[in-house]
Amino acid sequence: MFFEHIYDNSLAQGSYLIGCQVTGEAMVIDAKRDVDTYLEIAKRNNLHITHIAETHIHADYLCGSRELAAVTGAPMYLSDEGGKDWQYEFPHVGIKDGDVIKVGNLSLKVMHTPGHTPESISLLLTDHPASDEPVMVFTGDFVFVGDIGRPDLLEKAAGIMGTKETGAQQMFHSLKKFAALPDHVQVWPAHGAGSACGKALGAVPCSTVGYEKIRNWALQYGEDIAGFTDYLLTGQPEPPKYFAMMKHLNKVKRPLLIEVPKPAKLTKEQFLSAYTKGIKLIDTRDKADFAEGFIPGSLNIQNNDSFSTWMGWILNYEEQFMLVANDSRIEELTRKLMRIGLDNLYGYISDVDSTGLELQTEEVIDLDEFKAYAGNNRVQIVDVRGATEYNAGRVEGAEHVFVGTLQNNLDKISKNKQVVIHCQGGDRSALAYSILRRNGFDNVKNYSGGMKEWTEANNPVVSEEAVSCS
Repeated sequence: MFFEHIYDNSLAQGSYLIGCQVTGEAMVIDAKRDVDTYLEIAKRNNLHITHIAETHIHADYLCGSRELAAVTGAPMYLSDEGGKDWQYEFPHVGIKDGDVIKVGNLSLKVMHTPGHTPESISLLLTDHPASDEPVMVFTGDFVFVGDIGRPDLLEKAAGIMGTKETGAQQMFHSLKKFAALPDHVQVWPAHGAGSACGKALGAVPCSTVGYEKIRNWALQYGEDIAGFTDYLLTGQPEPPKYFAMMKHLNKVKRPLLIEVPKPAKLTKEQFLSAYTKGIKLIDTRDKADFAEGFIPGSLNIQNNDSFSTWMGWILNYEEQFMLVANDSRIEELTRKLMRIGLDNLYGYISDVDSTGLELQTEEVIDLDEFKAYAGNNRVQIVDVRGATEYNAGRVEGAEHVFVGTLQNNLDKISKNKQVVIHCQGGDRSALAYSILRRNGFDNVKNYSGGMKEWTEANNPVVSEEAVSCS
């Protein structure tokens, strides 16, 4: 048997290519959209992609199954579980609980494992030349290493109300099916640490059923479904705004992108014309470089592992945009964009100084200056971290406005006070600073050291528990 785990750090997303080396047949599970990766792996290992599968209708990335099918001609094996509202709306081979897909001498048994979504399936792999016992299970967003999928995303991200409690109950019963698998079966999920699809995903790529039965919190509740549901639905991170669009585009017919685009490098004249017309500019440089000089109105979304997520939070799918990016990084950025369907890239520039525009600078303050502002009623301190982080421990007097929703909550930011923003370690506050400056807030300072530096220096914090007990 051939097996390769393909991992996208930018979305903490895992996909898989498995194959029978005797027959040369191969299957890709939960493909990302830049499908050249799978074609290269298959070619290098004398395999042909003959099967394509998904574990569910994904919300966090644009699945590349249809791109891969268009290139290879391989059929797509997709869930027909979950009822009429959870059916893929394009041609595919429908599969249900108990069905078996054969890939050469391999077989994959379909397990309907609803909870994260109603149509969710897991694929139980048996390598028949080696054993008639199953050896792997591909769980999608059902069971992660140390965690399980979120049933609240359909409400919070896709706006499908009244589904989270039902999803939690379905998840509880699906876990019974999972726990009945042999302990030796390897567990290969669709996400790892850093994904917003859970709240405590492990950093290692795989596990076993036996290990998860011992260590995964979700498998420790016995028959206590009420306690399980309460814990599962509490403290989940904010789902990125773009999740609703992904859920939609992964279900319906959409334009395909079978090659990685090559964005245009804009001339000075092309850039200034687009900039004057109001096309949004995203500066992907490091926050320190941005602080030293940035084009007015640009937004600092750094090219790191969170780039795709913040682009999905800040941009909509109708507007064009431009990038400030190094030539050597533009292909990487383009791949990150196409993986969440942000295809309206007008072009990019690599040098902010060459535009002829007068650059602005960012006022970044240190710990001592931040301390001087704390507790001053003429200063508004704004914590732009997530709600769970803020409630767990914050600077006394700090107000909370999550950076992902800051654009819709500008009325909460004072134009009459000195505003000081911070996050955990400076990345999110750099983005928040650029959002505020773009929207006319000029009296803003960024405490880039954030809560990490604040707590490491043993400064006091307050929490929701401390407040409620006082």
